[in-house]
Amino acid sequence: MSEFDLIRRYFMQAAKGADSTRHPAGVELGIGDDCALLRVASGSELAVSTDMLVEGRHFPVGADPFKLGHKSLAVNLSDMAAMGAAPRWVTLALALPHVDEAWLERFSAGLFALASRFEVALVGGDTTRGPLTISVTIMGEVPAGLALYRAGAQPGDEIWVSGELGGAALGLAHEQGRVSLEGAAKQAMLRRLHEPEPRVALGERLRGLATSAIDVSDGFAGDLAHILERSAVGALVHYDRLPRPSAFVKLANARMEEECVLSGGDDYELVFTAPQASGSEIRALVDDLGIALTPVGYVQRGEAKLVLLDAKGASMRDRGGFDHFRPDPG
Repeated sequence: MSEFDLIRRYFMQAAKGADSTRHPAGVELGIGDDCALLRVASGSELAVSTDMLVEGRHFPVGADPFKLGHKSLAVNLSDMAAMGAAPRWVTLALALPHVDEAWLERFSAGLFALASRFEVALVGGDTTRGPLTISVTIMGEVPAGLALYRAGAQPGDEIWVSGELGGAALGLAHEQGRVSLEGAAKQAMLRRLHEPEPRVALGERLRGLATSAIDVSDGFAGDLAHILERSAVGALVHYDRLPRPSAFVKLANARMEEECVLSGGDDYELVFTAPQASGSEIRALVDDLGIALTPVGYVQRGEAKLVLLDAKGASMRDRGGFDHFRPDPG
């Protein structure tokens, strides 16, 4: 199969067959030419983000291709959510060690299943031979002046977290043999790791409410630190208020729990700040969107530093977040 046969069979035809991409909004010209031609709605700004997944670094050899298709798009959708943008279009760059038609069919099925849910159109990309690498660029629209930034947090703002933290890291710990999960807890944690749910609707509803936002891709503590740095503020967070899966109760491993909840990546939940006066509007989103939203602390004046307090009010060590170029902790 040639490169162009591959693109036609698994991405052009699949895109045309997906409900959300039969008549893509804003697409003047899609796959098949040198460039895609896109039309951004009047009064909107274009939001663009790129994420890369590398075999052996972001996912293990032999990973389920359907779940890879899902996750490769989900991590980009999460970036849109963090900016309050509505996702519209994606491009896909795919390096393959060889052509595996069964793998391609499953991968594209996972990608397009999620694209259909969020009405996102695949409009171009590239393929080449090489170590398995998946790179997605996503583009979305946000009303001019309403995008959410990492900068903007103000002293006195509440710090909120969507969903639960640490589940994906716990699933990874299970796969690595560091813990042993069973039954429903095992399935739930592995799903959080391999098939994360991007909080796109929440991001859009936070326009005009949140003063700053970020998605938790590299760990709560490390990602919140980016908000603090960009906003030039500090923060106080109560560790016991951080929402986490009930699987940690049965695990009964406080050190592992702290590691996963504070530093575990791949949750793709949103951390955001908002004035205390917006609390009732934010709580109303819980029923509207069907997701948990938890206030966990406050923004404070001073050094861009996160202060973590345990249940007794004592200061805890900040474990930081994941860094691709920092040695793994021992």
